[in-house]
Amino acid sequence: MALLVLPDGAEAQRARDDEREAPEVKKLVVRGVRGVSQDELRQSLATQASECKSLLLKAFFCWYSHAPVFFERHYLDREELRRDVVRVRVFYWKRGWRDATVDTAVTRDGDGVRVVFDVHEGPATLVERLEIQYDSTMLRERVVQRLTKLRAGEPLDLFALDTSRALLQAELWNKGFGDALVDTSTVIDTGRHAATLTFRLVPNWPTTVGPITVRGNDRIATQTIANSLTLRPGQRFRRDDLLLSQRNLYESNLFRQAIVSAPPVPAPVKPVEIVVVEAPPREARTSFGFNTVDFFQVDGRFTHHNMFGGARRLDVSGVLGNLLAPTLNGVAPFRDVVRGIDNGDKFLQPNWQVSADFKQPAWLQRPENAAGFGVFAHRRAYPGVYIDRGFGLSATLTRMLRVRAPLSLNYRYEITRVEASDVYFCVNFGVCDALTLGVLRNNQRLSPLTASFLADRSDDPFSPTRGYNGRIDLEHASSITGSSFRYNRVFGDAALYKRFGDRRFTGPTAKVLAGHVRFGFVRPHGSELLGGFFGGVDDEILHPRKRFYAGGSNSVRGYGESQLGPRILTVAPDVLCRQGCDTTSFASLRGCDPNAASETDDDVTDDDFTPRPLGGTGLLEGSVEYRFPLWQKLSGVVFLDAGVVSGDPLPGDSSSIGRAGALSHWTGAITPGFGVRYRSPVGPIRIDLGINPKIAEDLPVATEVLLNGERRIVPLDLPRRYSPSGGQSGLGVLLSRLTLHLSIGQAY
Repeated sequence: MALLVLPDGAEAQRARDDEREAPEVKKLVVRGVRGVSQDELRQSLATQASECKSLLLKAFFCWYSHAPVFFERHYLDREELRRDVVRVRVFYWKRGWRDATVDTAVTRDGDGVRVVFDVHEGPATLVERLEIQYDSTMLRERVVQRLTKLRAGEPLDLFALDTSRALLQAELWNKGFGDALVDTSTVIDTGRHAATLTFRLVPNWPTTVGPITVRGNDRIATQTIANSLTLRPGQRFRRDDLLLSQRNLYESNLFRQAIVSAPPVPAPVKPVEIVVVEAPPREARTSFGFNTVDFFQVDGRFTHHNMFGGARRLDVSGVLGNLLAPTLNGVAPFRDVVRGIDNGDKFLQPNWQVSADFKQPAWLQRPENAAGFGVFAHRRAYPGVYIDRGFGLSATLTRMLRVRAPLSLNYRYEITRVEASDVYFCVNFGVCDALTLGVLRNNQRLSPLTASFLADRSDDPFSPTRGYNGRIDLEHASSITGSSFRYNRVFGDAALYKRFGDRRFTGPTAKVLAGHVRFGFVRPHGSELLGGFFGGVDDEILHPRKRFYAGGSNSVRGYGESQLGPRILTVAPDVLCRQGCDTTSFASLRGCDPNAASETDDDVTDDDFTPRPLGGTGLLEGSVEYRFPLWQKLSGVVFLDAGVVSGDPLPGDSSSIGRAGALSHWTGAITPGFGVRYRSPVGPIRIDLGINPKIAEDLPVATEVLLNGERRIVPLDLPRRYSPSGGQSGLGVLLSRLTLHLSIGQAY
């Protein structure tokens, strides 16, 4: 055996040779791309440039460090570069450019190289004539046109051709013709770069479902699987039934794999075979986290996917929060959430929430039916504002009318009690007299009966580019449902998506115009808060949860959360003292002018006043936004949001707070804005900037003082001229009118 030792110079020379053979790709340039998506073309290449692993890392780390944890390096493979030339030509050929060519150039760029792909697309082969032969008594022309993804005058895209063939065949299958065929013929005139296409739809014979066999199940009964199927022996064999049956099996979480298929043998009767791989019937998980307001929290969930057999599901969950709050309150980075609050220790006690839900799928042995029952209890504290305690039960019946179109009927019985100051009840419930406030602090029943319908016909759950979705809720609460609060409530929400530009560009590469509308209407019809179970005075009091609010990241984005609509300002009494107001007399304090200048050296500004939303009894919102690609995973959006919230005062309440909504019968605004989206594995990360058009508005004011040893809420007779700019000028005014929203997921 001989040992070969290279001198240091030879080793260095070999390293330099390797570097010349496989240098780092510093930059990748693709020129001449017009007819196809450049992002998709780049992704099809094996040659890639070194880059930061994510946009977030680029913004904070990659400008300063190219460490492997942040930066991904790519090196030139000359063999793959030659193959990339073929990849580009195939990419174009499949999309209709059959004469496309590409030149490449590799030049030195510092200690690496710059790779250039220079594309010459040439003329596209266009569809000159498209003919579809079919039985018009079986398929409507509008349906055929919708399913055909090729149009005359467009490039001969083989992906669109194959998609059209598959969709038309699936439509015939949904009509009960499981052995339908779609014959295609293509004639291409290479000299004129023109193509003639013919689709011939052959339904063949009607097909029905034959015997159903199940394999692979051990713990799960065959009857349980059969109850989840929409396929029934003797019925027409349809594609949607096959896919929905498979979807139902997966959604039960009882199986790691579930395959529903029929043998690919032409026959009028289709035997169906189901092959499953079972999953563990029980699942448990827990998580732990913290934030600067709620301190530490832990939550856990246990699920039994086959409780008592029959795919019955039990979900038990619990959340425990505000942990270590007494120790960490006010210690950086945690905020002091009870500063200046009397009896603030109660806001630092643990918060908790527990629930148990039991679901019976395939109720009455029909896969489209489901029934559920649940119990719940909670203690939630909003620091310095209120503590909400509640417990109760719920029952739900659901009927799946179509795929992604359920109709549900839900009854929820809750005993709720709110601990809060008089200001909170006066602001949020609209009543300020001591008798009613005392009743509101007792246990109350909030027990609505709700009918809900949901329809989703969009093409993507994260970033839809076409289709629509919508929902409507009808809610009733009265003595019949056992509720202390009596009201009727209607709420609706709908969105429509339209793709623009080249129809071949989908997802984040698509240009999409999206429209959205939201509406609501609620009317109280008397309450039992001061009476017996079936009686009571005609106090039309609404629970704050049932009023409507606008503004926020998924609403009118020129406003903060719930800040569009009737509002009231609350202020500490010491601020009014600085304005020379007598806070020891109820009458004098009511006559205080909240706009007066400070009589001390400390100025009184809008920052001393806290705007609190009152909510309204009616809501109408509309929005339109245009989404367009920017660069790689980034897309942009411009939007225009509008909203109106009614501000009807509650009958019988003549206080200035009760009249807050009467200052204007409704409150509305139109706010433009813009933003960016970053496509992540969990959905688009969204940054929006809404422009608030409001400069100043007159808002009622209330304070809470200690008079004659008793805490009382005092509404001021005069409103304050409140400006969101806080008295700023110049650039500060402009910046104060920008409302920033950070969230995950599209606005709608």
